[in-house]
Amino acid sequence: MPDTKIIAMWSGPRNLSTAMMRAFGNRADCIAMDEPFYGAYLAASGADHPMRDEVMASMQCDPQNVATQCRGPFATPLCYQKHMPHHMLEGFPLDWAASATNVFLIRHPRRVLASYAKKKESVSEADIGYRRMLEIDRHVSELTGRPPVVVASEDILVDPEGVLTALCAAIGIPFDPAMLAWDKGPRPEDGVWGRHWYDAIWQSTGFSKPASMELPPELPEHLARVEAQALPAWEAMAARSVSPA
Repeated sequence: MPDTKIIAMWSGPRNLSTAMMRAFGNRADCIAMDEPFYGAYLAASGADHPMRDEVMASMQCDPQNVATQCRGPFATPLCYQKHMPHHMLEGFPLDWAASATNVFLIRHPRRVLASYAKKKESVSEADIGYRRMLEIDRHVSELTGRPPVVVASEDILVDPEGVLTALCAAIGIPFDPAMLAWDKGPRPEDGVWGRHWYDAIWQSTGFSKPASMELPPELPEHLARVEAQALPAWEAMAARSVSPA
């Protein structure tokens, strides 16, 4: 077995996280894992999510066993793991993250909420996970003695090659041009929930240039409250996001 570098990328929903899974999964030296704690989160929280029963039936739902899976071993030099901060409930093991290279993928919460509300009517700050993301960021910093890398999805869309090159340098791997384009359709690593959430990524072949970098219009009142709750955590992390050289 090779000495695998585990890349644990933490991101809330609707935040380019599946496109990043495509980018890393398209490398010949990398395998990808799609939200390994999702089933455990659903089982422990009772959260009412689309395809809930199918998701839990498709994967390991004991958080200790999931943590063991996340440690490996793996048969490739790189293992990209797509993690959602809100899946890491209190009491779920996080010590496995000390052996991973942790990256936080962030997006302005207004953009996340405008997109998320199209898929799920009811949304709370816990659903998009910014405050939990900051807690995990601080905990991982204590475990490893160094702050994790932060990258903004908006920056990736504006300059995919430049920002991915900078990200790869920050985590100690060479950039691979294969990260910039992929084939349409599902991939073996996609969770069963892809049928509900991944329609856009299944039609994509790479990173799309944003139509505008302007923030969406002000959100409806109930979503604006969630945005206000999430903003301080987003701001704290955005201050150290990587950028092209």
